[in-house]
Amino acid sequence: MNLFSAAAPTRPSTAMASTLLPPAPRQLVHERGIPAFGVYQGIIDRLDWRALKTTPYQRLTRRLHHKRWQYAAIAHPAFFIGVAIVDVGWTGTAFAYLFDRKSGEVIAAASANGLPGLSTRIEDRAFGDASFQAGRCRLSFRRDGERLELAVDSPQLKVAAHIQLTDMPPVLAVIAPANWLAHSTHKSGGLRISGFADCQDQRYSLDGAVAALDYSNGLLARETRWRWASAHSLELGFNLQQGYMGDTENAAWLRGKLIRLGPVSFDYQPDDPLQGWRMRSDNGLLDLSFAPEGARREDKNLLIAASRYVQPIGRFNGRIRDPDGGADHVVSDLLGVTEDHLSRW
Repeated sequence: MNLFSAAAPTRPSTAMASTLLPPAPRQLVHERGIPAFGVYQGIIDRLDWRALKTTPYQRLTRRLHHKRWQYAAIAHPAFFIGVAIVDVGWTGTAFAYLFDRKSGEVIAAASANGLPGLSTRIEDRAFGDASFQAGRCRLSFRRDGERLELAVDSPQLKVAAHIQLTDMPPVLAVIAPANWLAHSTHKSGGLRISGFADCQDQRYSLDGAVAALDYSNGLLARETRWRWASAHSLELGFNLQQGYMGDTENAAWLRGKLIRLGPVSFDYQPDDPLQGWRMRSDNGLLDLSFAPEGARREDKNLLIAASRYVQPIGRFNGRIRDPDGGADHVVSDLLGVTEDHLSRW
């Protein structure tokens, strides 16, 4: 099925001026201690918040507010895999799951909590090394030149994959005010991947799959909530968010071009997230519907921390308009996820 096509151009409006992004700065914080707030294209080399100008109280409590995570999504016509390693400052966590599209169920899932600095390590580098180990649950990302090696080793699920970073689409890099001090994120477009996943005595080849990466590093409030949507083919993709970063990370990838989308509304039923979703940008560049096929859910209550999380997996349909010329690009049964997440961390 062709997931990427262009319809006849429509007349551009005043909201459809070019949205190409400036190159990423070299560091998160200017020499004066002010964050380099902005939406960029590329990789921020130095992901270090120590130069940030803060109050004595903020410096004292910064470690508790420093959150880092690396997430990989793997979309295949027959299944979807999600993997994440998270360091929330005072604890760490990780998960991996495989969603089978034929059965409409998560058929394998691994999840564990651990100690920061001992069980959880995340490099201050976009798409770099990250590792987690607690009991029999081991997950890792290892950067080897222009390749990111992903490994999951647990009783429920095993994954061995190589994600190719050569000739990758432009990377979205954002530094934005957050709900405590500031936050940064890097999002990839569609990436080629090879390898396999094993679960329930069955091997799933990753041939024909497309990967996407999310690396985030920032200083966030104790309670943080967001809604999120993401899906990618090799030629078309998008990242949408509504929550603690405002509209800064709303973007689309169109044949190797990264464009900013601006504010996006999420219409869905929070009490029944497996009903249909609708995402529309205020400037008219994006209009998508989402049909869930199933979901991964996880609710945790660790006394001083809690998380309520649901990630439906399903198909996106609709259009994304190129602001340079006004051509509509059709999104047809593109596999991806939405998410409703509340964390007290």
